[in-house]
Amino acid sequence: MKILLVEDNALTRYTIKSLLNKLGHEVVAEAEDGAEAVRCFKEFKPEVVFLDLILPGKSGVEILEELRAIDPAARVVVITAVEQDEIDRRLADKGVNAILRKPFSFDDFKALMKDLAPAS
Repeated sequence: MKILLVEDNALTRYTIKSLLNKLGHEVVAEAEDGAEAVRCFKEFKPEVVFLDLILPGKSGVEILEELRAIDPAARVVVITAVEQDEIDRRLADKGVNAILRKPFSFDDFKALMKDLAPAS
C-alpha cells in the first residue's frame, strides 16, 4: 500500500516508516504538520494515511476533517499516546479506520496492517 505518514517526531516517523517498508508498503510522502499533510494528501493520493493526533499548528482531528472533505473515503489510522474514551468516540464519529497507540509492538503493527489490506 502507498502510505502518507504524518508525524512531527522524527524518531517515531522513522520507526513507522521502517516497519511499513519491512512489511512491503511504500511511504510515498511524510509530513510534520497539517498544511504539509493536506498538500501531500492531494499530491500523492495515498491509500492510507497514518496521522498523529498531536501536531504543531492543527490537531490531527482538524487535519482528519480536511482530509475527509477532500476524500470522504480516505483511510486514516490515527497515531496517539493519548488513551481517552471521549477522543476515541470523536475519532470513530469522524470515520477513523484504526487507532495505533504508542508505544506499540511489531505484532500489533502487523495485525493493523493486515486489517487495513484491501480485500482481494
